[in-house]
Amino acid sequence: MWSAFAFAAVVVAAGLANVAARSPSDSFRFVILGDRTGETQRGVYEQIWKETATDDPAFVLTVGDTIQGLHDESAEAEWAQVKRILAPYRRIALYLAPGNHDIWSEDSEALFRANAGHAPHYSFDYRQAHFTVLDNSRSEQISSEELMFLEADLRAHAGQLMKFIVSHRPSWVLDVFLGNPNFAVQRLAKKYGVQCVIAGHVHQMIRAELDGVEYLSMPSAGGHLRASKKYEDGWFFAHTAVEVRGADVRMRVKEVSAPYGRGRVTNPRDWGKAGLVERAKGKGT
Repeated sequence: MWSAFAFAAVVVAAGLANVAARSPSDSFRFVILGDRTGETQRGVYEQIWKETATDDPAFVLTVGDTIQGLHDESAEAEWAQVKRILAPYRRIALYLAPGNHDIWSEDSEALFRANAGHAPHYSFDYRQAHFTVLDNSRSEQISSEELMFLEADLRAHAGQLMKFIVSHRPSWVLDVFLGNPNFAVQRLAKKYGVQCVIAGHVHQMIRAELDGVEYLSMPSAGGHLRASKKYEDGWFFAHTAVEVRGADVRMRVKEVSAPYGRGRVTNPRDWGKAGLVERAKGKGT
């Protein structure tokens, strides 16, 4: 069994090995995973990782809720369980965002740091792309301290061709749905040329666009499905395969195969604020 620090060392070493600077014309693939927990459904996360590995991604980026958490006394054992699940995939660099099930106390933050190999907020480059990961694990909103970190980070990496912002909670959702262009994340995204803002937490596939910035809340990677539990409403288990070519990003949202799903594949643009958009309905749904 890996120790927490050995696990973190593998995560960080794999990441560093993959962040060498390349030309802007480089292409690469990565995968985005939604929440594993929040009433975890047995077997789903394991199946999603098997399917993720077949895409041969350079790295996997999560939107948080890797452990069930919320209780300090069981958290260390839960991280150990995650390490066992991920052991066959240790060749794939893993970048974790902190969710509310991952950090809820000082002790749980220390465990997250040890197992993730980095602070709750951080950033990294992969070739021509820059990723800023924010910590809103303990707040519905993005705090002023996180916004300061975001602006400083984007300013320091302004030269990167592509930029992504990641957080666990979709703290932007109300402003985006109301079409408000004046909230802080949107202003910074526009100022520094961010293409996509990514979150999780709600376990539902949601997409919206505001003044050229794409906002995504990713479907579940194992956490329970809520509300109608219907695929067409955005409630399903999946991983999202991302291909980057120069300044072009192509995403495929890949529903898990049987017995947990039907293996349907869509583009984020097939989705809206409340499920599949009209033009996509009838495409195998």
